[in-house]
Amino acid sequence: MKPETIDTRERMIVALDFSTLAEVKQCLTSLQGHIRYVKVGMELTYAEGPAVFHYLKELGLKVFVDLKVHDIPNTAKGAMRSLARHGVDMVNVHAAGGVAMMQAAREGLEQGTAAGAAAPLLIGVTMLTSTGKQMMNDELAIAGEVEDVVLHYAKMTKAAGLDGVVASPLEIPVIKKALGDSFVTVTPGIRPLGTDQGDQTRITTPEQAFRLGSDYLVIGRAVTAAKDPAAAWESIVQAVEADRS
Repeated sequence: MKPETIDTRERMIVALDFSTLAEVKQCLTSLQGHIRYVKVGMELTYAEGPAVFHYLKELGLKVFVDLKVHDIPNTAKGAMRSLARHGVDMVNVHAAGGVAMMQAAREGLEQGTAAGAAAPLLIGVTMLTSTGKQMMNDELAIAGEVEDVVLHYAKMTKAAGLDGVVASPLEIPVIKKALGDSFVTVTPGIRPLGTDQGDQTRITTPEQAFRLGSDYLVIGRAVTAAKDPAAAWESIVQAVEADRS
């Protein structure tokens, strides 16, 4: 199914950036029934292990496991084979790991997926949204413009047979133009108007991100740190649907 044909709520992923399952349960007390897709990152995975994936799946939620695997090809392959066995819906690797690593990750994912089941979406992380041009040039020693490097990584990702990339909404138009509308784009760095920018630098509002062509948005603290997470979430959904109508 093409992302643009999916309901808005299934295209917006809530980042559960917590350190314990108890905190997740408390947050979901407010959000259950409102959200359909969640992201589990390193902190929660390292604290609770795969049990948190199973808990979320039992609630009927889709799960994006955001571990940004970046290692030698054989290790990346084994990591993806293990993740696939937990029935999650989306996983990722760092595109900077190279084409061979990404191809190995794809093979591992297919090997670990149960017979007859669909493999999770596999996406490549291009450049973190906390990375600006100066940091990329001076600290990472990568010359040029962020957009050009992101597009290069996106092309590598597609060549490796992955489903899409994680990128800032600001780079989505050039990615879609070069690689086609079916190449999935997942965008963090989403900040509704009036919310704190935090440690992100390349950001947009949810409405702007969808206008730029994003397929899936990842929204965290603007929802989970709100006094009323459900109200904050519904406000975002309503703003997006009004903008898209």
